[in-house]
Amino acid sequence: MAALVVEVPRWDPLPVRLASAGAALDGLVEQIEHVQAAGAGVPQVAARLREVDRLITRWQAVRLALVRAADTADVAGSSGASGTSAWLAGRSKTSGAAAAADVALARDLAEFLPMTRQAMSEGDVPRESAAVIARTMRDLPPGLSADRRAAVEQRLVARAREVSPAELRRLAARAVEAARLSAREVAAHEDRVQRSEEERARARARLSWRDNTDGTTDVWATLPSASAAVLVKAVQQMTAPRRARTSATHSPQHAAPNHAAPQHAAPQHAAPQQGAPQQGAPQEGAGRPVTAQERANQRGLAFADLLEHLPTDRLHGKVAATVVVTMSLAQLHEATGNLGTARLDTGHAVSGGQARRLACGAGLVPAVLGGASLPLDLGRAGRFFTEAHRTALATVYDTCAARDCDRPYAWTELHHEDPWSTGGTTDLAKAVPLCGHHHRRVHDPTYQHSITTDRTGRKQVTYTRRT
Repeated sequence: MAALVVEVPRWDPLPVRLASAGAALDGLVEQIEHVQAAGAGVPQVAARLREVDRLITRWQAVRLALVRAADTADVAGSSGASGTSAWLAGRSKTSGAAAAADVALARDLAEFLPMTRQAMSEGDVPRESAAVIARTMRDLPPGLSADRRAAVEQRLVARAREVSPAELRRLAARAVEAARLSAREVAAHEDRVQRSEEERARARARLSWRDNTDGTTDVWATLPSASAAVLVKAVQQMTAPRRARTSATHSPQHAAPNHAAPQHAAPQHAAPQQGAPQQGAPQEGAGRPVTAQERANQRGLAFADLLEHLPTDRLHGKVAATVVVTMSLAQLHEATGNLGTARLDTGHAVSGGQARRLACGAGLVPAVLGGASLPLDLGRAGRFFTEAHRTALATVYDTCAARDCDRPYAWTELHHEDPWSTGGTTDLAKAVPLCGHHHRRVHDPTYQHSITTDRTGRKQVTYTRRT
């Protein structure tokens, strides 16, 4: 007598749990509307926002796990799609590039990033930071043992819990130190990774334009970050809030006799004065901030000014913006060019060889670690900070020193940590770069602030409203 075999489909609890999570989310939306009506305070809203961010990260971990499951199950083959990325782009209504990045990260997390996968599932490491870790781990020197690779991942995950993805990316190149390599091996690895990135960036460089036949031309560009940093810094300096108004106020017509402008004519190809208001651009008034659309217009006009003042008869000359590059004396003189990376004051890293190449023709100020210093401590002899101070601080800051402010360093004004009016000194160690908004907050009696200094000398300003 033949036995009857009945196949019972395996129960999948995931749809039920997803439905339950959806119902809980509906309740959360209603609760948020209630919180808005009740007028919750800033600390309560900040705490809830942090928890929501953690939940979003956990959901992203779930999504990446499902993407990996789809990839393993060969959904592309069963659906006729050209690949998992194409299948995912169609199902998720995302771009092909975004879908390809998701598939690659899902594979990396599943195959060789167990600590990163766990941290994501707990909501501690956001997706952007996980992508930085994955890219860093792929770039590790070949031949590292499993234990050393695990040590590097552990260090990266620990830093990812503390810093933003952008800061993690800056720190990632040195994470290989956890593999207990020699200092020269670490520097050589860092240089190799940076050179590889620069080569990829040059291969992706593009420039195209379209004449709109209405007096305007649309321009699209993809540039290596180090090259774009020169343009961005020049435009930022020309359009920095308050700086435009200051330069207008202190124009030759308004200047004191001892600051009179020189009488000789400017050269034919003189670059536009950095910080000067652009003709036709809206200026930020005392009572109304500039809108995002107006700011974009200012940048467009500044870019047009730069193009109109290009020295076409000597294109090999110096650029309009001054970019500060920080490197050691050993890097500057190293013939083999493999002693790690140098850093621009715009926050971008470049290989030692790239920094030396730029120094031959670009508007670079070398801040060489171990070299001679400028007189930057003026005590009570000088009231105002100088360009030498700004240049030196550019090796420390790339944004405003206020907590969570991402306005570029080029927009900042140097504030005395100890007020000059109460005996403070104009010394480098007491300079705090603040954007116009946060500089006004320092002197606003409705706010109190505190300044902390980390072990690298970088200051952070935190504000609280007085009760």
